[in-house]
Amino acid sequence: MAVSALSLPEGYQSTLDILQTEIAIKLVKDTFERELADKLHLTRVSAPLFVRTGSGINDDLNGVERPVGFDISDIGADVEIVHSLAKWKRLALKRYGFGPNTGLYTDMNAIRRDEELDNLHSVYVDQWDWEKIITPETRTPETLRHTVRRVMRALKETEDALHRANPELTPMISEQVTFLSAQELLDRYPGLSPKERENAAAKEFGTVFIMGIGGKLSDGRPHDGRAPDYDDWDLNGDILVWYPVLDRAVELSSMGIRVNAESLKKQLALAGCPEREKLSYHRMLLDGELPLTIGGGIGQSRLCMVMLHKAHIGEVQASVWDDETIKACTEHQITLL
Repeated sequence: MAVSALSLPEGYQSTLDILQTEIAIKLVKDTFERELADKLHLTRVSAPLFVRTGSGINDDLNGVERPVGFDISDIGADVEIVHSLAKWKRLALKRYGFGPNTGLYTDMNAIRRDEELDNLHSVYVDQWDWEKIITPETRTPETLRHTVRRVMRALKETEDALHRANPELTPMISEQVTFLSAQELLDRYPGLSPKERENAAAKEFGTVFIMGIGGKLSDGRPHDGRAPDYDDWDLNGDILVWYPVLDRAVELSSMGIRVNAESLKKQLALAGCPEREKLSYHRMLLDGELPLTIGGGIGQSRLCMVMLHKAHIGEVQASVWDDETIKACTEHQITLL
Protein backbone atom coordinates (compact mmCIF):
# COMPACT_ATOMS: atom_id res chain seq x y z
CA MET A 1 0.00 0.00 0.00
CA ALA A 2 1.39 3.37 -0.97
CA VAL A 3 1.42 5.88 1.88
CA SER A 4 0.16 8.36 -0.69
CA ALA A 5 -3.20 6.54 -0.56
CA LEU A 6 -3.55 7.37 3.12
CA SER A 7 -5.56 10.27 4.45
CA LEU A 8 -3.82 11.65 7.54
CA PRO A 9 -6.10 14.23 9.19
CA GLU A 10 -4.21 17.18 10.62
CA GLY A 11 -4.34 17.29 14.42
CA TYR A 12 -6.17 13.95 14.66
CA GLN A 13 -6.63 12.55 18.15
CA SER A 14 -8.78 9.51 18.89
CA THR A 15 -11.65 10.28 21.25
CA LEU A 16 -11.32 6.86 22.91
CA ASP A 17 -8.19 5.03 24.06
CA ILE A 18 -7.53 1.42 23.05
CA LEU A 19 -9.41 -0.21 25.93
CA GLN A 20 -12.36 2.17 25.60
CA THR A 21 -12.32 1.47 21.87
CA GLU A 22 -12.55 -2.29 22.37
CA ILE A 23 -15.48 -1.88 24.77
CA ALA A 24 -17.24 0.45 22.35
CA ILE A 25 -16.70 -1.96 19.44
CA LYS A 26 -18.51 -4.67 21.41
CA LEU A 27 -21.38 -2.30 22.17
CA VAL A 28 -21.76 -1.26 18.54
CA LYS A 29 -21.66 -4.82 17.21
CA ASP A 30 -24.05 -6.25 19.79
CA THR A 31 -26.53 -3.40 19.44
CA PHE A 32 -26.57 -3.19 15.67
CA GLU A 33 -26.86 -6.94 15.22
CA ARG A 34 -29.91 -6.96 17.48
CA GLU A 35 -31.49 -3.91 15.84
CA LEU A 36 -30.92 -5.19 12.29
CA ALA A 37 -32.48 -8.56 13.10
CA ASP A 38 -35.50 -6.82 14.63
CA LYS A 39 -36.03 -4.30 11.83
CA LEU A 40 -35.73 -6.83 8.99
CA HIS A 41 -37.13 -9.97 10.69
CA LEU A 42 -33.89 -11.92 10.48
CA THR A 43 -32.59 -15.02 12.27
CA ARG A 44 -28.89 -15.55 12.89
CA VAL A 45 -27.33 -18.62 11.25
CA SER A 46 -23.83 -20.07 10.96
CA ALA A 47 -22.02 -19.63 7.68
CA PRO A 48 -18.96 -21.02 5.89
CA LEU A 49 -15.53 -19.43 5.77
CA PHE A 50 -14.78 -21.27 2.51
CA VAL A 51 -16.69 -23.00 -0.30
CA ARG A 52 -15.74 -25.48 -3.03
CA THR A 53 -13.85 -24.03 -5.97
CA GLY A 54 -15.90 -24.11 -9.16
CA SER A 55 -19.27 -24.31 -7.44
CA GLY A 56 -20.26 -20.80 -8.53
CA ILE A 57 -21.26 -19.99 -4.96
CA ASN A 58 -18.48 -17.54 -4.13
CA ASP A 59 -19.16 -13.84 -4.69
CA ASP A 60 -17.08 -12.68 -7.68
CA LEU A 61 -17.25 -9.01 -6.58
CA ASN A 62 -16.06 -7.05 -9.62
CA GLY A 63 -15.10 -10.23 -11.43
CA VAL A 64 -11.31 -9.78 -11.27
CA GLU A 65 -10.44 -10.36 -7.60
CA ARG A 66 -8.58 -13.60 -6.85
CA PRO A 67 -9.92 -15.72 -3.99
CA VAL A 68 -7.52 -17.31 -1.53
CA GLY A 69 -7.66 -21.04 -2.17
CA PHE A 70 -6.26 -24.24 -0.70
CA ASP A 71 -6.87 -27.97 -0.91
CA ILE A 72 -8.38 -30.22 1.76
CA SER A 73 -6.43 -33.44 1.53
CA ASP A 74 -8.89 -35.67 3.39
CA ILE A 75 -11.76 -34.99 1.00
CA GLY A 76 -9.70 -34.42 -2.14
CA ALA A 77 -11.25 -31.05 -2.91
CA ASP A 78 -10.05 -27.53 -3.64
CA VAL A 79 -11.79 -24.76 -1.73
CA GLU A 80 -11.60 -20.98 -1.63
CA ILE A 81 -12.21 -18.46 1.14
CA VAL A 82 -15.37 -16.50 0.47
CA HIS A 83 -15.36 -12.89 -0.70
CA SER A 84 -18.89 -12.55 0.61
CA LEU A 85 -21.91 -14.81 1.04
CA ALA A 86 -24.24 -13.22 -1.49
CA LYS A 87 -25.07 -16.51 -3.21
CA TRP A 88 -24.65 -18.91 -0.28
CA LYS A 89 -27.35 -17.03 1.66
CA ARG A 90 -29.92 -17.60 -1.06
CA LEU A 91 -29.25 -21.32 -1.04
CA ALA A 92 -29.53 -21.34 2.76
CA LEU A 93 -32.91 -19.58 2.70
CA LYS A 94 -34.28 -22.39 0.53
CA ARG A 95 -32.62 -25.16 2.50
CA TYR A 96 -33.68 -23.86 5.92
CA GLY A 97 -37.31 -23.29 4.91
CA PHE A 98 -37.66 -19.54 5.40
CA GLY A 99 -40.89 -17.91 4.25
CA PRO A 100 -41.69 -14.54 2.63
CA ASN A 101 -40.60 -11.42 4.55
CA THR A 102 -38.28 -13.43 6.79
CA GLY A 103 -34.62 -14.11 6.42
CA LEU A 104 -31.21 -14.69 7.90
CA TYR A 105 -28.04 -12.87 8.85
CA THR A 106 -24.58 -14.09 9.71
CA ASP A 107 -21.14 -12.90 10.74
CA MET A 108 -19.07 -13.12 7.57
CA ASN A 109 -15.27 -13.16 7.68
CA ALA A 110 -13.28 -13.04 4.46
CA ILE A 111 -9.89 -12.38 2.94
CA ARG A 112 -9.69 -10.09 -0.09
CA ARG A 113 -6.09 -10.36 -1.21
CA ASP A 114 -6.44 -7.88 -4.09
CA GLU A 115 -7.99 -5.09 -2.04
CA GLU A 116 -6.32 -1.71 -2.52
CA LEU A 117 -5.50 -0.76 1.06
CA ASP A 118 -6.24 2.67 2.52
CA ASN A 119 -8.06 4.20 5.48
CA LEU A 120 -11.24 2.27 4.68
CA HIS A 121 -9.99 -0.97 3.12
CA SER A 122 -8.24 -3.96 4.66
CA VAL A 123 -7.35 -7.43 3.43
CA TYR A 124 -9.42 -8.75 6.32
CA VAL A 125 -13.16 -8.25 5.84
CA ASP A 126 -15.81 -8.64 8.52
CA GLN A 127 -19.43 -7.86 7.82
CA TRP A 128 -22.98 -8.76 8.60
CA ASP A 129 -24.30 -10.59 5.56
CA TRP A 130 -28.10 -10.72 5.48
CA GLU A 131 -30.75 -12.02 3.08
CA LYS A 132 -34.55 -12.28 3.17
CA ILE A 133 -37.24 -13.69 0.92
CA ILE A 134 -39.52 -11.45 -1.13
CA THR A 135 -42.36 -12.22 -3.52
CA PRO A 136 -42.83 -11.39 -7.21
CA GLU A 137 -45.22 -8.62 -6.12
CA THR A 138 -42.69 -7.06 -3.76
CA ARG A 139 -39.72 -7.30 -6.12
CA THR A 140 -39.87 -3.55 -6.62
CA PRO A 141 -37.84 -0.35 -6.14
CA GLU A 142 -40.13 0.61 -3.26
CA THR A 143 -39.21 -2.57 -1.39
CA LEU A 144 -35.56 -1.64 -1.83
CA ARG A 145 -36.14 1.90 -0.57
CA HIS A 146 -38.19 0.69 2.40
CA THR A 147 -35.45 -1.76 3.36
CA VAL A 148 -32.78 0.95 3.14
CA ARG A 149 -34.81 3.08 5.56
CA ARG A 150 -35.10 0.16 8.00
CA VAL A 151 -31.33 -0.38 7.88
CA MET A 152 -30.80 3.32 8.57
CA ARG A 153 -33.15 3.14 11.55
CA ALA A 154 -31.06 0.29 12.97
CA LEU A 155 -27.89 2.30 12.37
CA LYS A 156 -29.29 5.37 14.07
CA GLU A 157 -30.55 3.49 17.12
CA THR A 158 -27.10 1.92 17.44
CA GLU A 159 -25.40 5.30 17.26
CA ASP A 160 -27.80 6.66 19.88
CA ALA A 161 -26.97 3.77 22.23
CA LEU A 162 -23.26 4.40 21.73
CA HIS A 163 -23.72 8.10 22.49
CA ARG A 164 -25.53 7.30 25.74
CA ALA A 165 -22.60 5.14 26.82
CA ASN A 166 -19.97 7.57 25.47
CA PRO A 167 -21.38 11.14 25.46
CA GLU A 168 -18.09 12.44 24.08
CA LEU A 169 -18.88 10.71 20.76
CA THR A 170 -21.21 13.17 19.03
CA PRO A 171 -23.64 11.43 16.64
CA MET A 172 -22.85 12.23 13.01
CA ILE A 173 -24.99 9.83 10.92
CA SER A 174 -28.08 11.37 9.31
CA GLU A 175 -30.97 8.90 9.23
CA GLN A 176 -32.75 10.84 6.49
CA VAL A 177 -31.84 9.18 3.17
CA THR A 178 -31.72 10.86 -0.23
CA PHE A 179 -32.24 8.36 -3.05
CA LEU A 180 -30.39 9.04 -6.31
CA SER A 181 -29.90 6.73 -9.25
CA ALA A 182 -26.38 6.36 -10.60
CA GLN A 183 -27.57 8.12 -13.77
CA GLU A 184 -29.04 11.00 -11.73
CA LEU A 185 -25.74 11.26 -9.91
CA LEU A 186 -23.89 11.53 -13.23
CA ASP A 187 -26.36 14.13 -14.49
CA ARG A 188 -26.04 16.14 -11.27
CA TYR A 189 -22.22 16.17 -11.22
CA PRO A 190 -21.21 15.60 -14.88
CA GLY A 191 -17.62 16.76 -14.57
CA LEU A 192 -16.67 14.48 -11.69
CA SER A 193 -15.44 10.90 -11.42
CA PRO A 194 -17.76 8.32 -9.80
CA LYS A 195 -16.01 8.61 -6.42
CA GLU A 196 -16.02 12.40 -6.64
CA ARG A 197 -19.74 12.29 -7.42
CA GLU A 198 -20.32 10.15 -4.33
CA ASN A 199 -18.37 12.62 -2.19
CA ALA A 200 -20.29 15.57 -3.59
CA ALA A 201 -23.69 13.94 -3.01
CA ALA A 202 -22.88 12.75 0.51
CA LYS A 203 -21.53 16.18 1.46
CA GLU A 204 -24.66 17.83 0.05
CA PHE A 205 -27.26 15.46 1.53
CA GLY A 206 -25.59 13.71 4.49
CA THR A 207 -26.83 10.19 3.72
CA VAL A 208 -27.48 8.99 0.18
CA PHE A 209 -28.44 5.71 -1.44
CA ILE A 210 -27.03 5.38 -4.96
CA MET A 211 -29.34 3.08 -6.94
CA GLY A 212 -28.67 1.12 -10.11
CA ILE A 213 -25.01 0.10 -9.97
CA GLY A 214 -23.42 -2.25 -12.50
CA GLY A 215 -24.97 -1.31 -15.81
CA LYS A 216 -23.57 1.25 -18.22
CA LEU A 217 -24.64 4.89 -17.83
CA SER A 218 -25.04 7.56 -20.51
CA ASP A 219 -21.25 8.05 -20.61
CA GLY A 220 -20.81 4.41 -21.60
CA ARG A 221 -19.39 3.28 -18.24
CA PRO A 222 -20.94 1.80 -15.08
CA HIS A 223 -20.86 3.83 -11.90
CA ASP A 224 -18.99 0.95 -10.28
CA GLY A 225 -18.34 -2.71 -11.00
CA ARG A 226 -20.75 -5.43 -9.89
CA ALA A 227 -20.66 -9.14 -10.62
CA PRO A 228 -23.51 -10.02 -13.00
CA ASP A 229 -24.93 -12.95 -11.05
CA TYR A 230 -26.11 -11.67 -7.67
CA ASP A 231 -27.59 -8.14 -7.64
CA ASP A 232 -30.08 -6.98 -10.23
CA TRP A 233 -28.24 -3.95 -11.62
CA ASP A 234 -31.53 -2.01 -11.79
CA LEU A 235 -32.52 -2.81 -8.20
CA ASN A 236 -29.39 -2.43 -6.10
CA GLY A 237 -27.29 0.29 -4.53
CA ASP A 238 -24.93 1.59 -1.84
CA ILE A 239 -25.60 3.46 1.39
CA LEU A 240 -23.13 6.35 1.71
CA VAL A 241 -22.71 8.77 4.62
CA TRP A 242 -20.68 11.95 4.82
CA TYR A 243 -17.75 11.44 7.20
CA PRO A 244 -16.13 14.69 8.35
CA VAL A 245 -13.19 12.97 10.06
CA LEU A 246 -11.83 12.07 6.60
CA ASP A 247 -13.78 14.74 4.71
CA ARG A 248 -15.28 12.18 2.34
CA ALA A 249 -18.16 9.81 1.72
CA VAL A 250 -18.02 6.40 3.38
CA GLU A 251 -19.94 3.39 2.08
CA LEU A 252 -21.60 1.53 4.95
CA SER A 253 -23.57 -1.03 2.97
CA SER A 254 -23.92 -2.53 -0.49
CA MET A 255 -27.30 -4.20 -0.98
CA GLY A 256 -30.00 -4.99 -3.47
CA ILE A 257 -32.71 -7.18 -4.84
CA ARG A 258 -31.06 -10.26 -6.32
CA VAL A 259 -31.22 -11.43 -9.90
CA ASN A 260 -34.12 -13.52 -11.11
CA ALA A 261 -33.82 -15.82 -14.11
CA GLU A 262 -34.50 -13.03 -16.59
CA SER A 263 -32.03 -10.50 -15.18
CA LEU A 264 -29.38 -13.21 -14.66
CA LYS A 265 -29.39 -14.20 -18.34
CA LYS A 266 -29.37 -10.55 -19.41
CA GLN A 267 -26.50 -9.55 -17.14
CA LEU A 268 -24.36 -12.59 -17.92
CA ALA A 269 -24.70 -11.72 -21.59
CA LEU A 270 -23.81 -8.05 -20.99
CA ALA A 271 -20.81 -9.09 -18.92
CA GLY A 272 -19.62 -11.50 -21.62
CA CYS A 273 -19.78 -14.62 -19.45
CA PRO A 274 -22.89 -16.58 -20.51
CA GLU A 275 -20.99 -19.81 -19.82
CA ARG A 276 -21.69 -19.30 -16.10
CA GLU A 277 -25.24 -20.47 -16.80
CA LYS A 278 -23.83 -24.02 -16.63
CA LEU A 279 -22.68 -23.68 -12.99
CA SER A 280 -24.81 -25.48 -10.43
CA TYR A 281 -25.96 -22.38 -8.56
CA HIS A 282 -26.91 -20.62 -11.78
CA ARG A 283 -28.80 -23.65 -13.08
CA MET A 284 -30.87 -23.75 -9.91
CA LEU A 285 -31.72 -20.09 -10.30
CA LEU A 286 -32.59 -20.39 -13.99
CA ASP A 287 -34.77 -23.43 -13.26
CA GLY A 288 -36.77 -21.52 -10.64
CA GLU A 289 -35.48 -23.56 -7.70
CA LEU A 290 -34.32 -20.59 -5.60
CA PRO A 291 -36.50 -17.99 -3.86
CA LEU A 292 -36.60 -14.33 -4.84
CA THR A 293 -34.57 -12.38 -2.32
CA ILE A 294 -33.16 -9.07 -1.21
CA GLY A 295 -29.94 -8.85 0.76
CA GLY A 296 -26.73 -7.07 1.46
CA GLY A 297 -23.60 -6.69 3.50
CA ILE A 298 -22.80 -4.16 6.20
CA GLY A 299 -19.16 -3.77 7.16
CA GLN A 300 -18.61 -4.33 10.87
CA SER A 301 -15.24 -2.62 11.15
CA ARG A 302 -16.33 0.12 8.75
CA LEU A 303 -19.38 0.85 10.90
CA CYS A 304 -17.32 0.84 14.11
CA MET A 305 -14.77 3.14 12.52
CA VAL A 306 -17.41 5.74 11.64
CA MET A 307 -19.34 5.55 14.89
CA LEU A 308 -16.15 5.75 16.99
CA HIS A 309 -14.83 8.66 14.88
CA LYS A 310 -11.65 6.83 13.87
CA ALA A 311 -9.34 7.88 11.04
CA HIS A 312 -8.31 4.37 9.94
CA ILE A 313 -10.03 0.99 9.84
CA GLY A 314 -6.93 -0.51 11.49
CA GLU A 315 -7.97 1.30 14.69
CA VAL A 316 -10.96 -1.04 15.07
CA GLN A 317 -9.67 -4.32 13.61
CA ALA A 318 -6.43 -6.29 13.73
CA SER A 319 -4.98 -6.73 10.24
CA VAL A 320 -1.64 -6.48 8.41
CA TRP A 321 -0.13 -3.24 7.09
CA ASP A 322 3.18 -2.31 5.50
CA ASP A 323 5.91 -0.66 7.56
CA GLU A 324 5.55 2.75 5.92
CA THR A 325 1.84 2.86 6.71
CA ILE A 326 2.44 1.87 10.33
CA LYS A 327 5.10 4.57 10.65
CA ALA A 328 2.93 7.27 9.07
CA CYS A 329 -0.05 6.36 11.25
CA THR A 330 2.07 6.40 14.41
CA GLU A 331 3.40 9.84 13.54
CA HIS A 332 -0.17 11.12 13.16
CA GLN A 333 -1.56 9.65 16.41
CA ILE A 334 -3.40 6.84 14.58
CA THR A 335 -3.04 3.71 16.71
CA LEU A 336 -3.38 0.54 14.65
CA LEU A 337 -4.49 -2.58 16.54
